[in-house]
Amino acid sequence: MSEYRTEHDSMGEVKVPADAMYGAQTQRAVDNFTLSDLQMPFAFIRAVALIKYCAAEANQELALLSGDKADAIKQAALEVFEGQWQKQFPVDVFQTGSGTSTNMNVNEVLAHLAKRATGVEVHPNDDVNLGQSSNDVIPTAIQVSAARRITRKLLPALKYLQNTLAEKSAQLEDVVKTGRTHLMDAMPLTMAQELDTWQFQIAQAAERLEALLPQLHALPQGGTAIGTGVNCHSDFSAHFCRSLSEFTEMPFTPSTNKFAGIAGQDLAVAVMGGISALSAVMMKISNDLRWMNSGPLSGIAEIELKALQPGSSIMPGKVNPVIPEAVCMACAQVMGNQTTVTVAAQSGNFQLNVMLPVIAYNLLQSIELMTRSAYALADKAIRDFHVNREHVSAALDKNPILVTALNPVIGYEQAAKIAKRAYQEKRPVREVAAEMTDLSDAELAKLLDPAKLTQGGLD
Repeated sequence: MSEYRTEHDSMGEVKVPADAMYGAQTQRAVDNFTLSDLQMPFAFIRAVALIKYCAAEANQELALLSGDKADAIKQAALEVFEGQWQKQFPVDVFQTGSGTSTNMNVNEVLAHLAKRATGVEVHPNDDVNLGQSSNDVIPTAIQVSAARRITRKLLPALKYLQNTLAEKSAQLEDVVKTGRTHLMDAMPLTMAQELDTWQFQIAQAAERLEALLPQLHALPQGGTAIGTGVNCHSDFSAHFCRSLSEFTEMPFTPSTNKFAGIAGQDLAVAVMGGISALSAVMMKISNDLRWMNSGPLSGIAEIELKALQPGSSIMPGKVNPVIPEAVCMACAQVMGNQTTVTVAAQSGNFQLNVMLPVIAYNLLQSIELMTRSAYALADKAIRDFHVNREHVSAALDKNPILVTALNPVIGYEQAAKIAKRAYQEKRPVREVAAEMTDLSDAELAKLLDPAKLTQGGLD
């Protein structure tokens, strides 16, 4: 048996691997686009397959596609959607900017599978791509895949992280610690307040992403080549979105301006911005954990993260904060992806953006990285860290900044003198204040109570 078979397209004949489910146009793309070993995320391929499923259903309802062809295409699309043919989508991310090669890759695979399963002749352009263009399929797939991954993966992961932070916070309400600004000692707070701050930041990041979902749900599908809807039934968009909404249980609707969804990718920039903002929060939390864990003898050493693996190939016994470090690197990648998406989103002329594949790749990679980072921080860093309570308390007792609470009583300048002396002599502020003021021990105990100071305000 030959290792190749001959396929043809509008440009002529092409040799394709004998066992390939794709055809000539995909093979041309494989031959032409060799810039990397990166391929489109399978979440994106699934979205394209889902578009083909719903398009076939819409075209059947509109009497544009026969029932046997529609059923064959839908069955093939389901197989791809369910992950049965992942190796049949080999096109490089760095391909034609409209993503035509990926669209045709899916069209050819579905046509091949449909014919193999049913014997029905299904054409990749005339049937699978009926009423569509790469120019509306690929932007729609970006929105559908992003909306689904944010809704089904990222937001639940962020909720899980929030819940983990809330559980840990409840365990640490009685731990009062030294606050820090500029990495220098500041007024006290509880460890619960610190974790509640992280939780609030994660919640806000999630809310910002949720606010963008209605825009992601408004799809340009049906705009075909440039937004006018040439070669597409006027009712196709409505039928398509109804089918997609039923399949996904998500409220997809036709965009009120399909030109914008094809020509521009500012929505991808906005979504990427929300994910990048989330990455800034995740990096902040990770770095706070690293600082709090630093030591164990010469650092802050407020907490001990769970030991997961040896930390050095040469220093025995060394253990590093590996999960926060890994998450920081994932966040750095996301921040770089934001730049890529921003540049790509303005890289089109007139009616079509021509960097769609790289937008899809970076957007979906970022969603995946933040999803996994949220679970990693929750399960391997936050849930099991141990608080060094004695060390935290000892550092707090010697914190000269507690003297801030005396400002309303003795004035800023006198309080500054007490703080400097306490720091120089390495003595508790309360002892020095007793020597340098007329305040009684009872008054000082009340004014300098760290736990009371975490509540703020004046009596």
